Amino acid sequence: MARKKFSQAQNAPFVMTMKPGRYAWCSCGESRKQPFCDGNHEETGMFPVVVHIDHEQEVRWCGCKSSESAPWCDNTHLKFLEGGE
Repeated sequence: MARKKFSQAQNAPFVMTMKPGRYAWCSCGESRKQPFCDGNHEETGMFPVVVHIDHEQEVRWCGCKSSESAPWCDNTHLKFLEGGE
């Protein structure tokens, strides 16, 4: 069985094609608009990570909220899968 560190997180990246713009990645795992912030972090003491994307590109947003390369996936989610530790 897979474990999750945060309530709205997932054990996989959010792979998306992003257009140029400003994005606020949810770092607390409480947003219901994953992988982006919806303001539900107020009581967590955590804040979103704001990034600017200059050109359209495919990105791998961290879904487990534990990446050392946040907001980008570095495959840390694999340790939350059964037998991954």
